[in-house]
Amino acid sequence: MKHEGSIRDAAAALRVDLSADDAARLAAYEDLLRRHAVPLGLVSAGDAHRLRERHVLDCLRAVPLLSRKARTLADLGSGAGLPGVVLAIARPDLSVSLVEPRRRAVAFLELVADALELGGVSILPRRAEAVEARFDVVTARALAPAARSWALAERLLASGGRVLYWAGARFDPAGVDAAVRLVPASALARAGPLAIMGRQ
Repeated sequence: MKHEGSIRDAAAALRVDLSADDAARLAAYEDLLRRHAVPLGLVSAGDAHRLRERHVLDCLRAVPLLSRKARTLADLGSGAGLPGVVLAIARPDLSVSLVEPRRRAVAFLELVADALELGGVSILPRRAEAVEARFDVVTARALAPAARSWALAERLLASGGRVLYWAGARFDPAGVDAAVRLVPASALARAGPLAIMGRQ
């Protein structure tokens, strides 16, 4: 309970209100990352001791930026499920599609969805270019440079949809053909701002 309580406290500092069940799922997910994703090479071994701050909380900071009207979300190049799994846990009302072509990553995502009983999560084992559906929100974290990520994500947006992009500290929106709003990094996430991108 102390472990889960610390996640809730850290989430609250990011303006994210987690239930006890949500916190327990995030703690279990963090354990799955440590035990499986790191050995599989889906998460850097150097991050094994800082999974919470570097990955779980970094993903959670996007929750306040998700519209309450949003119902569908696609996480492109989901990898180990960052940020898709974290957002699915924090926003269980969302239908989340994890788009990931690599077999070992897909196998890990299937393990996570089953172990954590994530009923609102579906796994799409294909490249982003092969996805035909439309979504209210598309996320891109450690996927590609901003212009490429926008090109992949823009065609998947429903009317009025938005892309959430984890920008680096040196993010330059000059090459992105989109309306861009930057949300500064929190003290817990020093890598860079979050970029909210939409059609102009």
